[in-house]
Amino acid sequence: MKIALAADHAGYPLKQHILKVLTDLGYETIDLGVETDAVPSDYPDAAAAVAHTLLDGRAERGILICGSGVGASIAANKFKGIYACVCHDIYSAHQGVEHDRMNVLCLGARIVGEAVAEELSLAFLKAEPSEAERHQRRFGKIVAIENSTLNTSTTS
Repeated sequence: MKIALAADHAGYPLKQHILKVLTDLGYETIDLGVETDAVPSDYPDAAAAVAHTLLDGRAERGILICGSGVGASIAANKFKGIYACVCHDIYSAHQGVEHDRMNVLCLGARIVGEAVAEELSLAFLKAEPSEAERHQRRFGKIVAIENSTLNTSTTS
């Protein structure tokens, strides 16, 4: 599995750490920057880099890191086909993939430390989307919203 990683200046040190951990574990990684934390950079640029890399098929999943993870998540979700979420707990990191087909994990470097970020990244990367009918149906509704064609009938 190819993993695209990017960060703004606030996320740079944690991105470097996660990049090394994943590479050491045998994941193929694509480092989309930034290259330093000494120069301010903008999280929407990091989000765009990861989104384009996933959408053009160069990577299967992405990890975005900014100060809180929130800005990166908001920016990434503006791209059709990108399902990004901030996860600072293990359950959400794998459940987001399993139930909601999350393809970008967003982390807050000012929120979680290296050990937690490692566990979150691995939970995200090891998870597989569920084939359960209810999860497929719900994801279909997400895609319909994305395509602006949602039928608003209520179904459990």
